[in-house]
Amino acid sequence: MEYCIDTIIAFFNTNLGDLLNYPFDSSKRIFIGYLLGSVLLALPVYFASRKVAQAAPASVSGFVSFLLPKQVFLAPSAKLDYQLLVLNKLIKAALFAPLMLTMVPVALSVSSALESLFGGALMLDASPWLVMSLFTILLFILDDFSRFLLHYILHKVPWLWQFHKVHHSATVLTPFTIYRTHPVESYLYGCRMALSQGLAVGIGYALFGPTLKMYDVLGANVFVFAFNVLGANLRHSHIWLSWGDKLEKWFISPAQHQVHHSAAIEHRDTNLGSALAIWDRALGCLIMASSVSKLTLGVGKFTGHNSLWGIYSDPFVQIYRRIQQRLLQLWRKVSPS
Repeated sequence: MEYCIDTIIAFFNTNLGDLLNYPFDSSKRIFIGYLLGSVLLALPVYFASRKVAQAAPASVSGFVSFLLPKQVFLAPSAKLDYQLLVLNKLIKAALFAPLMLTMVPVALSVSSALESLFGGALMLDASPWLVMSLFTILLFILDDFSRFLLHYILHKVPWLWQFHKVHHSATVLTPFTIYRTHPVESYLYGCRMALSQGLAVGIGYALFGPTLKMYDVLGANVFVFAFNVLGANLRHSHIWLSWGDKLEKWFISPAQHQVHHSAAIEHRDTNLGSALAIWDRALGCLIMASSVSKLTLGVGKFTGHNSLWGIYSDPFVQIYRRIQQRLLQLWRKVSPS
C-alpha cells in the first residue's frame, strides 16, 4: 500500500514538474522565447488598431489590455483549455506512454530497408555543413508535411473528426488552445512525430552514416524555432496578423489559422498546414486572410464540449451513434419487408 502511494506521488510530482518546465523548454509552444516573439509581433498590430479606431494614444496599460483581454483569457472556453493542459498531460503519461510509437525502431527499419534496397549503406561523401543543412531541411519538411497530412485526415474521416472537433470547439483562442485536444488525437500526433523523425533519421543514416546533426537553436530545429518565434502563438489568439497574399501562398499566417477555426463550414477544411502553405495550395484548400472579413469561432451551435466530461466522452458517444445508425441501415437493407 505504501509503495502504491509513493508511486502515485512520484507520478504526479514528475508530470506536474514537467508542466512547470514548459515555459523553459524550446520544444513546447508556450516556451517563453516564443511567447516574447509573439508579444513583439503584436505591438505593430496594437498601434495599427489604435490608428484605425482613432482611439486614445498608445500606452503600456492599453497594450496589456489589448494583449490579455479578460473576456478572452477568463472565458469558459479558455478555462477548459487550462484544465486540459494539466489533465491531458497526466492521461498521456498514465495510459498512452507505454503504447506510444517511438522514433528509434522506425529509423532502424527505414535505414535497413534502404540498405537492403541499394545493397548496403549509401554513405554519400559530403561536407559536414552540407549534411547538417540537408538533414535539418529533411526533418522540417517531413515534420511539416506529416502534420498537414494527419490534420487533413482528422478533418476528412468522420469518426476521427469527432476527436478533432474538441480542438475546434474553442470559442476563444489563447496560446493554451494548442493543448485543447482529445487524448486520442494527442496519441495520434505523438505517433506522427515518431514516424516523421524516424523516417528522417533513417534516411539520413543510410545516406550519411551515424553522425547526424541538425542546425538548432536551444535544441529546436532552426526552422521550427523561427516559425515559433515568428508568431506561432498568435495563431491561437484574438490578434489578427496576416502576412499578405504573396507570403500567405507559401507560409500559413496566424490570421489564416484563425480562419481555419471559423464556425463557418466553408472555412473548416481550409488552411490545414502548420508552417508551409504549399500543401494546402496543392490540394486547393488554401484561403487568404484578406478574403475573410468577419470571423466567429467554434463549431456553430454545437455545445457538447462545454465541460470536461463532454470533451472526453462526446467523441465516443458520437461514434457509437454513427455505428448504431449504420448497423440499423444495413439491417433494414437485408431484413425481409
